[in-house]
Amino acid sequence: MKSVGVPREIKEDEHRVALSPQGARELTHGGARVLVERGAGEGSGFPDEAYRRAGAETVAAAQAWGAELVLKVKEPQPEEYPFLRRDQVLFTYLHLAADRELTETLCRAGTTAIAYETVQTADGALPLLLPMSEVAGRMATQVGARFLEQPAGGRGVLLGGVPGVPPAQVSILGGGVVGTNAARVALGMGAQVTLLDRSPARLRQLDDLFGGRAVTIMSTEAHVAEAARRADLFIAAVLVPGARAPRLVTREMVEGMKAGAVIVDVAVDQGGAVETADRPTTHSRPTYVRHGVVHYAVANIPGAVPRTSTYALTNATLPYVQALAARGWREACEADPALGRGVNVAGGEVAYPAVAEAHGLPAAPWRRGAF
Repeated sequence: MKSVGVPREIKEDEHRVALSPQGARELTHGGARVLVERGAGEGSGFPDEAYRRAGAETVAAAQAWGAELVLKVKEPQPEEYPFLRRDQVLFTYLHLAADRELTETLCRAGTTAIAYETVQTADGALPLLLPMSEVAGRMATQVGARFLEQPAGGRGVLLGGVPGVPPAQVSILGGGVVGTNAARVALGMGAQVTLLDRSPARLRQLDDLFGGRAVTIMSTEAHVAEAARRADLFIAAVLVPGARAPRLVTREMVEGMKAGAVIVDVAVDQGGAVETADRPTTHSRPTYVRHGVVHYAVANIPGAVPRTSTYALTNATLPYVQALAARGWREACEADPALGRGVNVAGGEVAYPAVAEAHGLPAAPWRRGAF
């Protein structure tokens, strides 16, 4: 596999690009032909000339999609479905458990679809989800603080308070990468932070990491309800790799929250962990109000800082892209089980069990010689 295509992202308010010029240089030096759609990097501050200096070609959309390996940031949009085909490998964030239409479209097209978010190492780490989770976690606190301001619809609370006035209460559901980074920023801003997780071992790690500055609580239904009731800012940072996010915050819990409190549901791209965060929003129209509570449900939070995000994403994906370009998807996935776990659709069938389960479809994990 020698041609690598990088289409321009067309999802609303998505300004990232799947490959930085520096990444393009590494691929071209390795012998790959890199086809970048004209204007693809502009939102991240990378002009076409930067890609040409790196040895890439700047081309029309159809040529970028015509490559053997296509790199994206977000899942294909309906306008892009006609570009999908059988002799194509698509490498991007897919989140198929929350999108039956795209799942079926990929199967019909016969595209081999490898999802960044399900590439998983033997120790359970998600190396391609990690950098965007770090960005999303840190931004969750930043945007939450902004929408707590009264002109933005919030209850008019300063996250860190001032002497003589208590700081805001930030409740974070989920102690993984997103939750940890959200807590780091919230504590740095002077907020009172409560972290909930269902793993006692993880709660011990978090207690050690933050030196007891954050309150750690076992995630039970009753504790989640109480954390929501007390919160000025509630951040849902729940992840089940490749699967639809569990709905852990009910409508009744939201109804019991303070008027003007803010919910940031980072899991909305996987279906959402908050029952009332039932529709994704965009950076242009980021919030809506339900039961007096401001809901921020942007599905591509890192897209607001595209330059940082593109660099971070390329740093993580490039070794896998190089392997796919040099060896083809079958050989690369056989050589690296972590990459193999990223295969979500192959040969017209769903290969990732959690996606198949989410849609009531049979799972047909890819195997050597099957396609």
